Amino acid sequence: MAGLATKLTILRVALIPLFALFYYCHPESWGQWLALWVYVIACVTDYFDGYLARRMKEVSAFGAFLDPVADKLMVCVILVIVLSHFPEQWLLLCTLIIIAREIWISALREWMASMNMRDVVAVGKVGKWKTTAQMLALGFLIFREPFIGLPIWQIGQVLLIIAAALTLYSMLLYTQQAWQALNQTK
Repeated sequence: MAGLATKLTILRVALIPLFALFYYCHPESWGQWLALWVYVIACVTDYFDGYLARRMKEVSAFGAFLDPVADKLMVCVILVIVLSHFPEQWLLLCTLIIIAREIWISALREWMASMNMRDVVAVGKVGKWKTTAQMLALGFLIFREPFIGLPIWQIGQVLLIIAAALTLYSMLLYTQQAWQALNQTK
């Protein structure tokens, strides 16, 4: 039976269609608020599933597999949905960069794991900064309406561009680390 941490990860995956439903219901009014709250809940479960898995010693192979998959699914779905409503070139470019990086790094990690070198492409500081900028950006882009005088959409744009730049940088770092490790084994 799955532990609480894994159940939270499964919940995060289950929230993806709920997010899409709320966002598409009324993207210019209450649906936008509900979609934002679903996203916030997903972000909170993302934090707590890892914390609880370590604290309660419920770390499992399935949980370790599902957690990054849930993250990538949520990010990709949100980016595509927001892009479908706002087909702007900067957003398309950021979306392509982020999705391509996720595919590249997933494949790189799988390849390195097959060579018993999984730790070579473990998450580093730049990856965590990227994730933080990306999570904040998505929240702002989901909500997008000015709030107490703040230009929410513009803040989301800047944060997503920063996240895309960090995405490229982290991809280069992880690829370089993997390349160096592979060259050392020859």
